[in-house]
Amino acid sequence: MLALQGDVVHHLELLERAGATATTVRRERELAAVDALVIPGGESSVIDKLARAVGLMQPLRERVADGMPALGTCAGMIMLADWVEAAIDGQQSIGGLDVTVRRNAFGRQVDSFEADLAIAGVSGRDDPFRAVFIRAPWVEQVGPGVEVLA
Repeated sequence: MLALQGDVVHHLELLERAGATATTVRRERELAAVDALVIPGGESSVIDKLARAVGLMQPLRERVADGMPALGTCAGMIMLADWVEAAIDGQQSIGGLDVTVRRNAFGRQVDSFEADLAIAGVSGRDDPFRAVFIRAPWVEQVGPGVEVLA
């Protein structure tokens, strides 16, 4: 779990409830010790700045480019996107996911909402998944190798 900023604690709890052995990553040596990485929701511009400040951005890019599995929720998806629309000046991403995302696409905090989604390929889910969109990014464009699940 990239633990520089964001909803780290809740994501760690969910990973452990799902049976994963989860640990936090804040330094390059910790990144080298993990098999996969989750980047939680939070503020993508802050995660970017902190990753660069502690010397993690390039190692993150290299691990993802080398095939390390990575999952990003909300700000984490922005961090994994190859292209980011509405980024703040100088904002960088890790890349590795052939998508264009738009930051804060659903508007201001007061425009947040919930919706039921049917998620393709998720076994054992006959009921819709209740998704929460809080100033969330959206995917504007996907590359040819990207499979959209919901």
